Amino acid sequence: MARISYVDEHAHPELADPIAKIRAGRRGALINVYRLLLHAPALAAIWLDFVSAARFKTALEGRLREIVIVRVAHLNRTAYVFKQHVPQLSAPEGLSDAECDALADWRSATSFSPRERAALAYADAMTRDIAVPDGVFEALRPHFDERQIVELSVLVGLYNMHTRVFTALGIDPEPHHT
Repeated sequence: MARISYVDEHAHPELADPIAKIRAGRRGALINVYRLLLHAPALAAIWLDFVSAARFKTALEGRLREIVIVRVAHLNRTAYVFKQHVPQLSAPEGLSDAECDALADWRSATSFSPRERAALAYADAMTRDIAVPDGVFEALRPHFDERQIVELSVLVGLYNMHTRVFTALGIDPEPHHT
């Protein structure tokens, strides 16, 4: 159960503009994360912009983005992120439910490419240790250009922020997938 109340949009007409922006950016949905963040409307708006940029305005392909997001959700034991992404966001990017499950122990899985494995090792290091060993970082270079490494780093950091905020606030999964 959420530790912070969800904002009832009908009780807060003063939030009509940020709510309209969120709905427009989320294909009409006002999910729990935004219903919590609307206690701080400026943060809710920036969150939407940041997530949209990190997910849709990068040179990283969708499958790789979803692999990294789902892995961070596994590492940080955040059901909310997992349930938001699997399968409704991961499947359209070519990631099967079995692969999403395999991300809990990706090193023993056989379905991930060398490029994906380099990104997963990097996500693990960023998430678990923060300080990324040189060898893990250098393993990215054959697979990613500098722009993509920056984008990957921000994506991992963003979803680490997500999982920490969602866990601290006790966000509830959506009643059904949106």
